[in-house]
Amino acid sequence: MTDRTAGDMHGSAAKAADGAEELRDQIERTRGELGDTVAELMEKADLKGRAMARAADLKDKAGAMTVQLRSSAAQAGHAMQDKATRAGHVVQDRATKAGHTVQDRATRAGHTVQDKATEAGHAAEHGALRPLGTVVRAGLRHPRPVLVAGAAVGALVAASVLRRRRGGRRR
Repeated sequence: MTDRTAGDMHGSAAKAADGAEELRDQIERTRGELGDTVAELMEKADLKGRAMARAADLKDKAGAMTVQLRSSAAQAGHAMQDKATRAGHVVQDRATKAGHTVQDRATRAGHTVQDKATEAGHAAEHGALRPLGTVVRAGLRHPRPVLVAGAAVGALVAASVLRRRRGGRRR
């Protein structure tokens, strides 16, 4: 063998060794990639684990939503209670004012009737109504016709008052 042949062989052996080393590195890389791919596939294939994780997420979201809805409902309830309380106070105030108005009007009407009755009594005492004395005595002897006449006059007065009140509202 010549030097040249031995050098060629040495060069071929070195190339073969480099090629084998490169092939080993490539095999190692491929094994690593294959291991990662298998791990990913196993993770994707774990349907039970994925379903349990999804269920836990949904349960957490539902719990948070329940808390939020309860809080919103409580706030709405408080707001409605406050509005109802305020409306009740307004109605109560108006009813109190109306009651006072009616009471004042009734008091004034009572005073007016009392004043007129007092005037009539004084006039009768002082003789302005002497002819009525005979009528009064006759009424005392026969009270039924006087009561009927009094009821009729009272009904006429009541009708007149009601008519005036209704007429005042329409205007």
